[in-house]
Formats: sequence, C-alpha cells, structure tokens
Amino acid sequence: MNFDRATGVLSAGGYVGHGLSGTNLAARTLRDLILERDTELTRLPWVGRHARNWEVEPIRWLGASALYAAYRFADRREYATGSPRTHWVARAANVVSGR
Repeated sequence: MNFDRATGVLSAGGYVGHGLSGTNLAARTLRDLILERDTELTRLPWVGRHARNWEVEPIRWLGASALYAAYRFADRREYATGSPRTHWVARAANVVSGR
C-alpha cells in the first residue's frame, strides 16, 4: 500500500490468493492513507513497503508452479497416510518459499 501525496498516485497489491478479504483490507487502508489517519491499518507492515522485482518469466512461473506442485504432493501424502506431521516435502517448500 502506497500513497504518494505529491502525485496523488495510489498503489495496492500483493494480496494474490486472498481474494476479496485482501481487497477489502487494501481499500480501507488506502482510505485511511488518503485521509491522513493514523490507524491500525496505516501501521500495517504492508504500508510503504516496496516489493522486490519479480524474477524474469518463465523462471518466476516455473518456481511458483513447482512450489504449488510440492504442496499438493505433500497434502496428498499427509491425507493418504493420516499423518499429523507436516510432510518433509512441504517443510522443504516452506524453506524455499520463505514461510
């Protein structure tokens, strides 16, 4: 969430996969930034954060697809075995994804 008062440009993003709840939160945060309110929303870590550039396509797509495939595999194995432990593939994917 960013608001450049000098240019009047707003930016919101980074809530892929969270749908409407993320969009709603983003809109309320931007509202408070425009109105210059000091609220819990304007103090969230995503306010004023500048994300790094994405990797060049198709590298970004390959990496994201591989992580999703790893999580799907781990979910299927956990379900099939009934294990309460997180599968090692999911733990490895967590390390790679920074979770």
